[in-house]
Amino acid sequence: MATVAAQGPSSAPFDFDKEVCALVRDTAPRLFAVVQEYDLETEYADAHVAAWGMAYDDGSAHVIGVGGIVTMSLQSPERAVRHYGRREGISARLVWLDPGAGATFARAEAA
Repeated sequence: MATVAAQGPSSAPFDFDKEVCALVRDTAPRLFAVVQEYDLETEYADAHVAAWGMAYDDGSAHVIGVGGIVTMSLQSPERAVRHYGRREGISARLVWLDPGAGATFARAEAA
């Protein structure tokens, strides 16, 4: 388990809040969307976000459907693609988010 602790004597003061933000940034799961696409071979091609997920360092993932009814704990994010892409005429794929390098305690700043 990752923790935050002072690393011994230093000329710089220990900034606990800065260390907590670094801990969050370093241990955060990767975020992704499961996008369903349809009519890809036509001029009416379209897509929508069907679910959001978090992928962890051990390879597992948690996924929740946009409506909040479907929730899944999976061995990998790719298994969500199989679930959401199994209907005829619909394909699914993962789109990974790049949240940047920041972490903050302020909700408005994180948006």
